[in-house]
Formats: sequence, structure tokens, C-alpha cells
Amino acid sequence: MSETASKALGAPAGEPDAGRWKALVFIALAQLMVVLDATIVNIALPSAQQDLGISDGNRQWVVTAYALAFGGLLLFGGRIADLWGRKKAFVVGLGGFAAASALGGAATNEAMMFGARALQGAFGALLAPAALSLLAVMFTDAKERAKAFGIYGAIAGGGGAVGLILGGFLTEYLDWRWTFFVNIPFAIVAAAGAYLVIREPEGGRNRSPLDIPGVILSTLGLVALVYGFTRAESDGWSDSVTVGMFVASAVLLLAFVLVESKVKAPLLPLRVVTERNRGGVYLSLGLAIIAMFGLFLFLTYYLQIVKGYSPVKTGFAFLPMIVGMITGSTQIGTRLMTRVAPRLLMGPGFLVAALGMLLLTQLEIGSSYAALLLPAMLLLGLGMGTAFMPAMSLATQGVEPRDSGVASAMVNTSQQVGGAIGTALLNTIAASATTSYIADHIVGATSRSQQQLVQLEGMVRGYTSAIWFAVGILVVAAAIALTFVNAGRPDSSTVTGSDSGVDDEVQIPVVAH
Repeated sequence: MSETASKALGAPAGEPDAGRWKALVFIALAQLMVVLDATIVNIALPSAQQDLGISDGNRQWVVTAYALAFGGLLLFGGRIADLWGRKKAFVVGLGGFAAASALGGAATNEAMMFGARALQGAFGALLAPAALSLLAVMFTDAKERAKAFGIYGAIAGGGGAVGLILGGFLTEYLDWRWTFFVNIPFAIVAAAGAYLVIREPEGGRNRSPLDIPGVILSTLGLVALVYGFTRAESDGWSDSVTVGMFVASAVLLLAFVLVESKVKAPLLPLRVVTERNRGGVYLSLGLAIIAMFGLFLFLTYYLQIVKGYSPVKTGFAFLPMIVGMITGSTQIGTRLMTRVAPRLLMGPGFLVAALGMLLLTQLEIGSSYAALLLPAMLLLGLGMGTAFMPAMSLATQGVEPRDSGVASAMVNTSQQVGGAIGTALLNTIAASATTSYIADHIVGATSRSQQQLVQLEGMVRGYTSAIWFAVGILVVAAAIALTFVNAGRPDSSTVTGSDSGVDDEVQIPVVAH
């Protein structure tokens, strides 16, 4: 393979870096920290709210401040990683995330807490794309890439459930502040290891001047979109601010696309998203996350409110999903990724997850954990793990080194926006079905115990109504993966070059064996 082609593929011209497997440990540790943080704080929220005197109206900002900064700044963070170099962005991101976590753990009032969460989100937006793009440029052999992305995919998928267990333990046996402080040792170990071990390939930086209009438009557009969905969850879809946010987001993101098509050095080169396979991955992954995030929320409420589980017991109840994700990602996905086309793992993976979701539409107040929830979670985990892993690899495969940061940022953006949409959309469907059920059945309930039973039945009815939508969303994700994604096996793909001096359509192997 020629040196030019090698660079266009994100592979170093010489031998692969000898320390790449050690580097993977520290990259995976950083990814685990970011994913854990998405769920660990949710369990600590009631205790933190009480200690800091945060009102019910304002408590959502503990989650929203993080989501807005993280979602809004991801593309900017990805571009900074391409400009500075991924290693530097990774280490700075870790340092900033640790400092923001220390600030959150030491918070004495709500303003300090909200500020710390926004800072965590901002540094997370620098860290997450840098981590994924480091993997993309360091692992270029098909079999090695499959193993590396298998581990990364398992952490990306299962880390949220691990966060529920860890959050439960820390909140119940120590103090909610430890859900923040726990990030500090993670970050120190990952940053020290990365500084000593990671050596990214030469010639992969994008030193073009920063596209300031693109940064402003994309950040404001994504913040408006994420906030619109967050607002819809609390204030309804017809709320004037909610509608205004969606309109503003559409206008800003449309202006962003127009600017990117005109400027010389765009923040997000349109070649990254218009390539058929990457576009298919971003879309199907975003849809799958919509279904997944809503489910985490409903199952947590179901287990704690309806079943009366403690936070720790709730966390352990998610273990089958983690086991399924790790198995799907590291065993099924990794073993088959070099043998079959990515769509033949992604499509069936999403369908297996949809089957697990379909089982959960049978939820009732008295449903057995062993007979219903356990097999459903195993199927969900297996399906998602199998699909996530080739999706993450394909999203950064064949991309030029100078674009790998923004290509990685788009994976995180589709997940972050998908999470915001999933939480708001499915919560609204559930709340509407619950209200309707209670209104129809509360009249016949005369005693207090009967009224409580109707309320619990209404709650479960709301969850199952929303889960039906999640099943449909996963089926659509599978259809998109099977029709849009047409890449062959990783050792014989067609890689579309761009303006790097490589012919527009070159039949070359993605890896050198």
C-alpha cells in the first residue's frame, strides 16, 4: 500500500505503534469515566438536591447543564483534537474533567453545582472524540481493530449500567459527593498512562484555521436542539419556549450546513457525513440510543418504585444487560467483524435488541424478574453490543487522519442527541398513557390501596406504551443499517478518498495485512 493511501486511511506509513494495546487500556478507562458519569449522577441526584437546597424546578439543571455543554461542544471538541493533536486534547480533556468533578463534589450551592456540571460537559466534549479518534488512527489491522473496537463498544454500551451500580453503592454507603470524586483517580491514571504510552501517527493533524462561524452556529444549534427536547419533557411539546427552541435549532443547523458547504476549512467537512456508510451509521446509532436511553429510565423507575428495589439492587438488576453487551461486543462482534459485512452485524443486532424490547412490552406490576426481565435484558445487551461495535469502527474507518476527530465527534453527537430525544420523547409518551389510564380507572377505586394500585398500573401501562415505540425505533434502525450501510468486509472495502491526492474511488484494502 502506498504512503499516500496509508495516510488517507488513517494508518501510519510504517509499522503500527508498539504501545497501542497499553494505550487502549487508558483510552478505555477514560471512555468508562465519561459513560459512567451519564448515569452515576442520576442516582445521587435526590441526595444532592436535599443537601444543596436545589428546588424541584431547578434540579433538572444538574443533568441538563452537562447535556447542553457536552452535546453543544462535541463538534468543536472534535475539531480541536484534529488541530492540537489527539493525545494533547485527550490529556487536557481528562485534566479538565477531573477538576470539574472535584468542583462538583465540593459544591456548596446550586450555582456551583450547575457550573461544575457544565464544565464537565465541556471537557467531556473534548475528551470523547479524542479517545475514539485515537483508536481509529492507532489500530489499522482489521483483526486488531475488531478487538480494540469490541472492547471500546462494550464499555460505551455497558458503562451506563455500571454507573447505576457504582452510583447506588456510593450514594447508599458513602455520600453523593463521591459520585463526583470517583472520577478523579480515573482521570489521573488515564492521563498519566496516556502521556507516557500514546504515540499518535505523524501527519494526522488538521492545521487549517478554525471555522469560527461554524463553531458558533453548530454549538448554538445543538444546544437549542438538546434544550428543546429537555424542555419538552418538563413543559410539554406545545410550550412556546420548546417550539421556539426547535425552530431556532432548525434555522441555526441549516445555516451551519450552508456555511460548511462554502468555507475553505469547514468545522465539519460535509464529506464526513455524506459518505453513505458513515451517514447510515450516525443515523442508525442515534435511533438505537433513543430507544436505549428511554428504557434505562423506565426500568430504573419500574424496579425502584413498582418493585421497591434499593439503588444498589437496581444497579445489580441491570447486570444481565452488561453481560450481554460485553459478550455481543467482544465475542460475537469481534469474531465476526473481519468475516462478514458490517451491516450483517448491525441489522441483526438491532433486531435482537428489538426482540428483547418486545418482551418488555409484557411488563406488569407482578412480572417476574427471572422469567421476563432477565431474558429481555440479555437479548437487549447481546443485540446492542453486537451492533455498536462494528458501527463505531465503521464510523471512523476510511476517514482521513485530519478528519478523524470530527468523524468521532459525530458518533458522540448522534449518541448525545439520541439520548436527549429518547428521554424526552419516550417519557412524554409514557406520561400521556399513564394519565389516560388513571383517568379511566380511578373512579372505580374507592379505597386508598385501590387508588395506589391504579396509579402503579397506570405507571406500568405508560412504560409499556413507550416501549412499543422503542421497539419500532429499533426496527427502523435495523432497516437503515441494512439498506444504507453497504461496506464490505474490512479487508476488502472500497474507500472513498477526498481532497488528499488519492483518486476519488480507489480499490485498496482498508488495512495492510
